[in-house]
Amino acid sequence: MDLTWLSAIVVGAGCLVLGYCIGSKYPPRIFIKAKLAKSNESSRTGKKGKPKEPLEVENLADILEDFKMVLVVRNDLKMGKGKIAAQCSHATLGLYKKLHYRAPKALNRWEMCAQPKVVLKIESEEDMLVLQERAKSLKLPTHITIDAGRTQIAPNSRTVMAILGPVEVVDDVTGGLKLL
Repeated sequence: MDLTWLSAIVVGAGCLVLGYCIGSKYPPRIFIKAKLAKSNESSRTGKKGKPKEPLEVENLADILEDFKMVLVVRNDLKMGKGKIAAQCSHATLGLYKKLHYRAPKALNRWEMCAQPKVVLKIESEEDMLVLQERAKSLKLPTHITIDAGRTQIAPNSRTVMAILGPVEVVDDVTGGLKLL
């Protein structure tokens, strides 16, 4: 009888050690997936926990085929090439994240068009804000990148605005601007 208890304890301890080794190398994905799902759900809702409404551009994705993104860079800030590249990346990612849940069809349409991006220049912050209002009046989504001010420019400077939508509508908003 003692041998049976002893072998049960040894087998149990072996299973415990094996479980610990496997668990430390391969964490339980079930808990991670549940945590990610909860995180994604919270990002889809507003500050008060209400789901955000889809953007108008979502309806245009069903009707129109050609979509593009325009990045409008402030020329008056005299940013270097690397700084402009970084700020354009921030603007692109900021608008992408905004559209990921609120206008996935529009984002998919843009991706199916090979993700065209055009970089234009604008001469002042005031002109950029006027352009943003014009885009919003046509129900186009926008994102303005605000710099932290750690390198070349003053903190809280609006540097680049991204606009995404059907080519004709975006061109209507940005048609008067020149390439950077």
